[in-house]
Amino acid sequence: MKSEAEPQKGAAIFNRPGTTTHVDIVLFNGFALPKIAAIIEIFQRANAMAVSQTGGAPPYDVNLLSAAGGRIASTSYVFVWTDAVESYKTFGDRHLVFIAGGTGAEHAARDERLATWMRRAHESSELVHPISEGRLVLKAVGLPGRHRLDTGAAGASRYAEPPTEIQTSLRIVEDDLGEAFACQIAQAIAPHCTLFGSPLTNDIAPQVSERIMASARWIEANVDRPISIDDAAAVATMSERNFLRRFKNEIGMTPSDYLMRARLALSCRMLRESRLPVDKIARHCGIGSGGQLSKLFKKHLSTTPSDYRRRQATLQAAHS
Repeated sequence: MKSEAEPQKGAAIFNRPGTTTHVDIVLFNGFALPKIAAIIEIFQRANAMAVSQTGGAPPYDVNLLSAAGGRIASTSYVFVWTDAVESYKTFGDRHLVFIAGGTGAEHAARDERLATWMRRAHESSELVHPISEGRLVLKAVGLPGRHRLDTGAAGASRYAEPPTEIQTSLRIVEDDLGEAFACQIAQAIAPHCTLFGSPLTNDIAPQVSERIMASARWIEANVDRPISIDDAAAVATMSERNFLRRFKNEIGMTPSDYLMRARLALSCRMLRESRLPVDKIARHCGIGSGGQLSKLFKKHLSTTPSDYRRRQATLQAAHS
C-alpha cells in the first residue's frame, strides 16, 4: 500500500531541483481573462501538488507584467494588478514568457519600454508564446515566437500548428512533473480550457451580461444539432453584428469557438462515461464523424478519442 508521501506513478517530481521556473505573463487592456486564468491555475495547481508530494519549494513563480505596471482591465472588466516590465529582471533561473492578446496589444507594441524588455526576455527565456494579438508585439520588435516545447525526442513537431497556451502550459508541467500530474491538472481545470470536462458556462465570469449568458447556455444545450449565428443572436435578442462583438468581448472567444468547445466537452464526457463507439459519440455531439472528432482531439488535446478514453479509464481505476 502506498504512503501519502510516495510520489505518484509516472511523476517526475520536478526535473530541475533547486531551480525556479518564472512564468512571466505580459498583459494588455482588453485581454481575455479565461485564457490567462487557465494558465495561472495550471501552474498554481502544479505548485500545490509538487509541494504536497515533496515538501519542497513551489517549482513555478507566476508573474503578471505590463509595460507601465498597475491595473490592467480584461474584456469582462475584471482588473488585475501587474508589475512594470522595467522593474522585472529576466535573467537567472528559467523563464517562460506568455504574451497575452487584447485590444491594447497594438498600442503596447509601440511602447519602447516593452520593446526593450521583450528583446532582453526573448534572449533569456526558454519559451516565448504569443496569444492572439500578442503576436503584434513580437512582430513590432522583429522577433519570432519560441515554441521550444512543441517538439518530441526526434525533433518532430507534436502539433500540426503551434500549440495553444493551454497545451503549452500542460506540456511544461508534464515534462517537469510527469504525466500523472498533468492529467490530474487537466481534469481539474477542464471548465477553463480545451481539455473540456463540464459545462463551460459554469466558469464564465459573473460580469457577463444575462443575454450573452443565455446565448452561451443555449449553445451548450443545442450542440447536437446545426446552429447558426442568427439563431444564437436571436436568443440574445441582438443583431448578428452586435452579438458577435459582445460575445467575444465578454466570453473571450467567438460563438463558433464556443460551440466547438462545448461539443468537445460533451464528447469528452461521453468518452469517459459511456462505451459508445467513437463515431456514434461524434454524431451525437454534432461533430459529424469519428474522423472529424479525431482531428479535433489531435488539434486541441494532442491525443485521439480512443487514447483519451483509455487514459481516463486508467485514472479512474487508479483512484478507485
